[in-house]
Amino acid sequence: MSGLHPAKPFPEAARDKVNQPQLRANLRKVTHTIREKRLRAVGELPHWEDLRVLGEATKDASLANLSDRLLQLEGSVRARGGQVHWARDAVEAREIVVRIAQSHAVTELIKVKSITSDEIELNAALQERGIHAIETDLAELIVQLSNDTPSHILVPAIHRNRAEIQALFNRELPGEGSLSDSPAELAGAARRYLRHKFLTTKMAVSGVNFAVAETGTVCVVESEGNGRMCLTLPQVLVSIMGIEKVLEKWEDLAVFMELLPRSSTAERMNPYTSFWSGVTPGDGPQEFHLILLDNGRSDVLADATGRQTLRCIRCSACLNVCPVYERTGGHAYGSVYPGPIGAILTPQLLGMQDKNANTLPGASSLCGACFDACPVRINIPQVLIYLRGEITGEKGVTAEALAMKAVGYAMSSGWRFEGALKLARVGQGPLVKGGEITSLPGLLGGWTQSRDLKALPPQSFREWWKEREQGSE
Repeated sequence: MSGLHPAKPFPEAARDKVNQPQLRANLRKVTHTIREKRLRAVGELPHWEDLRVLGEATKDASLANLSDRLLQLEGSVRARGGQVHWARDAVEAREIVVRIAQSHAVTELIKVKSITSDEIELNAALQERGIHAIETDLAELIVQLSNDTPSHILVPAIHRNRAEIQALFNRELPGEGSLSDSPAELAGAARRYLRHKFLTTKMAVSGVNFAVAETGTVCVVESEGNGRMCLTLPQVLVSIMGIEKVLEKWEDLAVFMELLPRSSTAERMNPYTSFWSGVTPGDGPQEFHLILLDNGRSDVLADATGRQTLRCIRCSACLNVCPVYERTGGHAYGSVYPGPIGAILTPQLLGMQDKNANTLPGASSLCGACFDACPVRINIPQVLIYLRGEITGEKGVTAEALAMKAVGYAMSSGWRFEGALKLARVGQGPLVKGGEITSLPGLLGGWTQSRDLKALPPQSFREWWKEREQGSE
């Protein structure tokens, strides 16, 4: 997996993953645990649905005036001693970070967990320039040490179990080698390794959960405290922010401080919430850079149906309730944004041009559980259907399109529909075995790969109804 670009079409990648029993067991255990905890946390609030509606309205209001909000944010950050950079795409964002690091002769930096930095493939770009980026989130560290890629928005190493992590830490962490699989012992080993990095590294890179335009305040929420160390100890701090993360007023943060922790980690409040505005002499980083990243977001904003995707606050609630994600895991999506939200965000950010990403809107049963779980009411099933239509339109005339047109023609009038049923009843003859059709030819074969179809009965309902009406006269 590389940034946003899937290496394979989803059906092909998913087929590889569902055949891994250990992966499926890991996913099932963790997603069910998080799902049940979240339901309990949400159930404590009788006004939860009102909060969802408010979160939706707050994000939509900011997106409706995004240009003004971003310019206001830029002015507020600069007024407080920070520096603001605009990046049209991943290439520009990476170059800005590299330039800042090189200006301080940095060869090693620490990172707060940031999906946006993964989106632009920052670590690889830094490594090419001789700069080693160290992930300080425990799960991200596991992924990095194992030369792996994240498979979940909130829990990047969800596909790993304790035994795998024990072997990894014993092999990769300096001074270790006899660790047990005790969670406390494994966390302690990571803490020993990271504490030295926190105290000796002079540059850090973070993502941004929210930013407030009127005050220039930047916010990062996290669960371990590693983020707090990265945001306060280094001399230089660079934060990479997707442009959709901006809010207008300080008060706008309140609703998300209730929605996000309950939806993500199923906690009543977030353990570590960091706010900062620019630079304060003698306190914290003395040089702050905010990178405002577009990378396809303006195109998503311009789409009346797809723009609701930009409400996303990266809570991962939709992943934990998705039956497709639970069985395939995040790597099958081939993007840093997996699950239902990734199935609509990734192809839109890529402009619907990536042939592998364009298979992602099909990675759904359309059960609607993702919409019910989303704290900002993104109607993911609606966007999935919309994107499927967009992709079908781009394919032009295909056998599938012609077949659906023929079906539409047959079903547009009663007499044509009855005639089609009679023809189908005759045509099914060679395919019927024991009253069922177990195998269909050609493109229709996909329907019978995992299900049998009942054969058409000798008499249709319409024919029976006509006989009934005639018999009652």
